[in-house]
Amino acid sequence: MIGRIAGIILHRAQDHVLIDVRGVGYIVHVSERTAASLPPAGQATALYTELLVREDLLQLFGFPSLLEKEWHRLLTSVQGVGAKVSLAILGTLSAEGLSRALALGDWSALRKAPGVGPKLAQRITMELKDKAPAIMALGGSLTVDPGPLPQADAVIETPATSAPTPRIDTSAQATADALSALSNLGYAPSEAAGAVAEASAQEPGAGTSALIRAALRLLAPKE
Repeated sequence: MIGRIAGIILHRAQDHVLIDVRGVGYIVHVSERTAASLPPAGQATALYTELLVREDLLQLFGFPSLLEKEWHRLLTSVQGVGAKVSLAILGTLSAEGLSRALALGDWSALRKAPGVGPKLAQRITMELKDKAPAIMALGGSLTVDPGPLPQADAVIETPATSAPTPRIDTSAQATADALSALSNLGYAPSEAAGAVAEASAQEPGAGTSALIRAALRLLAPKE
């Protein structure tokens, strides 16, 4: 299993990238959002990957974080959702937008992705609504960068003199922490996830404390 690709970009396209790893070129299929975020040809990059194996086909799909890779795995567990449809959804909504849509049961948001009709959008939402909170809760620990990048003129095995500090997606971390806090207070995962997702939509960029307060207000009994 190929879980990570790190090398020099030889070519970029809208839906894939060609990466040179010690003289071997790997075609890695990516979402439009990921493709747009990659550096230009000639520069180094690293992606987490998922290898699709079929009788007559081998394809690599790339993701900028383990969190997005886990969402891809969850999406492709739904009947009718192939790897390319999953990339279309992630490219349209992002991992954060997908988690919010699933937690809120907002299947109309999924319809914005190319290739996703109303029936498929509803199926995805129904099947994954109760599974989404588990990945949302892991979000903060799954959003680090894919690791040190190789240099264009260096041997890949050469240890980096100073590894970059991992980037943490603060919104995913805040969501994960808020879900954990609500779970400790006795709320069901799906109930907590829906409240946190709604609170996050109302207060984009809110920190953990603000998310918890907003979610608790939404969960409070209505008089």
